[in-house]
Amino acid sequence: MTSGVKNRTRQAIIDAAIDLLAGNPACSLGDIAAAAQVGRTTLHRYFAERADLLAAVSAEGGERLVRAATLADLERGTGAEALLRLCREYFDLGSLLSLMFAGQGGECWESQDEGGLLRVIERGRADGSIDPALPPDWVLALLWSQLYAAWEYRAQRQDASRHHVLDLLTRTLSNALRPPSS
Repeated sequence: MTSGVKNRTRQAIIDAAIDLLAGNPACSLGDIAAAAQVGRTTLHRYFAERADLLAAVSAEGGERLVRAATLADLERGTGAEALLRLCREYFDLGSLLSLMFAGQGGECWESQDEGGLLRVIERGRADGSIDPALPPDWVLALLWSQLYAAWEYRAQRQDASRHHVLDLLTRTLSNALRPPSS
C-alpha cells in the first residue's frame, strides 16, 4: 500500500507531465520535475524511464476520458444534449486532449469510446436534435475542432472566463448541429 504523500507526489508528476508535454512534447524530465516541484531524482524514483512516465500519462488520460464520459451521462436526453454535456466535461481536459491530438497520448485514445460517440450522434440524428444531413464522422470532427478552438481562444484571451468560452463553444456547436428550419 502506498502512502497519501507518495500518491500525491506521483499524481503531481503526472499532472505536470500532461501540462508540459501538451505544449512541448520534447520537454525534458527535468522540466517536468521542476513543474511538479520535485527533484529529478524523485521523479526517477517514481518513473525510471521516460517511457514509464508516458505510460502513466496514457493510463491517467484513459481514466480521465472515461470519467468525463460518465459525468456527461451520454445515455440521457437527446443526442445533441449528450454531446454538449460531453463538450463541457472535455473542455477541462484541454491539456490532455491536446497531448493526445499531438500523438503523445499513447493508448489513452482506446479509452475514448469513439464508437459510443458515434452512437450518440446517430441517436441525435434519429431524434431530430442533430441534422441528419451531417455525417457522423463530420459531427465528430466538428466536436474536436470546436473544442480545440475553444482551448486556443481561452489561451490567447486572458480576459475570457471559462464560463464565457464554454458558452461560446456550446452555442457554436448547438447551432452547427441543429437541423435547418423547415
